[in-house]
Amino acid sequence: MYQDYHHVLSVIDFKSTEHNTTFVKFTGYDAVLGKKFEGEVKFVGGLPFGDLIHPQRSSLSSECRQFVRVMLLNKYNAGEFS
Repeated sequence: MYQDYHHVLSVIDFKSTEHNTTFVKFTGYDAVLGKKFEGEVKFVGGLPFGDLIHPQRSSLSSECRQFVRVMLLNKYNAGEFS
């Protein structure tokens, strides 16, 4: 029987600084590679930065990297990290 697995992202913690920077820690599951991951990004000027979502530095599959980036941006834009 074929099972369909999906990427997973769970925010563990976040912290905003007085310099308009927000750090977000998270864990997840890359369904393409079949492995768990954890990481951190920082939002500066509304954009996320971090090795885990960087196209050349990420250890995630390209699909999962994009999923993580989009999910974090959606949460940030919805005000979930304020």
